[in-house]
Amino acid sequence: MTPTTFVKALAEFSLDNVFNPYADTCSVHDRAGAAASRRKNLRSYLQAVSDLGADTIWMGRDLGYRGGRRTGLALTDEYHLSEMTRVYPGCESQQATRGPAIAERTAAEIWGILKAVDVPPLLWNVFPFHPHEPGNPFTNRKFTARELALVDELNNELFSWLRIRKIIAIGQDAGHYAARFGLPVETIRHPSYGGVRDFRAGMSRLYNLHIQPPQASRQASLL
Repeated sequence: MTPTTFVKALAEFSLDNVFNPYADTCSVHDRAGAAASRRKNLRSYLQAVSDLGADTIWMGRDLGYRGGRRTGLALTDEYHLSEMTRVYPGCESQQATRGPAIAERTAAEIWGILKAVDVPPLLWNVFPFHPHEPGNPFTNRKFTARELALVDELNNELFSWLRIRKIIAIGQDAGHYAARFGLPVETIRHPSYGGVRDFRAGMSRLYNLHIQPPQASRQASLL
């Protein structure tokens, strides 16, 4: 397995009501060649993770319409693309959409912790695409059991190739899925829907960090 072969396999998926950022083009936001840019982003990222020897994964549920749908990178929005090289040396990434960089609240929390850890993990999702409601591409929905089954083999190959030894599942959906790999799993609350305080507390415990809890007003703004 190499980054090139893995990304090529991802790009071959075509599913109803699922945006594949490595093959599909958004007629509203994408620049010309956007899918190719996202494939390049992911290839570069996976190579950087491999070179670092990271053996831990932070695993979310699926790509969001403000984050990974646009960047092709799990738990990463356009606002943080400029920080990729510093956190993952050798990683090169570029914005694939028109207009200013868009921020995502989940990505902001992830990257706030990520910049404080000594060895950055692989950022990945249970379902590595963006599932959306029929007729509304700029929504988020949970993948179906059928959709998830289609990516099982690729996830297994990714874990084996990168020699993943520990999973930090972000949210219960990721936690339930992670159990099938037979690896140590820590499940922490997802930062969305009022979960910022618990998310930060969980990451602080796992990485022995001292992270300030959100102020009440800030927490309320994320609801």
